[in-house]
Amino acid sequence: MKILAVDYGDARTGLAVCDATELLATPLPQIEEKSMNKAAAAIVEASRQHQVGMIVVGLPRNMDGTEGSRAQKTRKMAAIVEQAVEVPVRFWDERRTTVTAAAQLTEAGTFGKKRKDKLDSVSAAVILDSFLAWRKNHPEEA
Repeated sequence: MKILAVDYGDARTGLAVCDATELLATPLPQIEEKSMNKAAAAIVEASRQHQVGMIVVGLPRNMDGTEGSRAQKTRKMAAIVEQAVEVPVRFWDERRTTVTAAAQLTEAGTFGKKRKDKLDSVSAAVILDSFLAWRKNHPEEA
């Protein structure tokens, strides 16, 4: 099944989608939008365009596992998306995904504006890769 991953942010939202075999997570163009409702609408549109069967939203938890204000904003945005789609919306722990994505971009030699334009979508791909690895090893729970 194709799955869309979302790394929601105040100004930029990263998106990534996997192929139907759930092997390859590919970053999509970022959503450059500060309005929560407009970002949610763009996520819904991307889910329809890519004909996904699930949306995985990165949930920003604190390092101790608790949820702060950022997680609450993410839950609110995901609720808007969930009302507009007919596919399941799941949350996935996104701790340290931006650090991992930044390291991948550094390794690829991507810096400056190009890095800023890709970081959130590469983070979404990291979220999706993590979810897909878990899903592969826990098919009864997925």
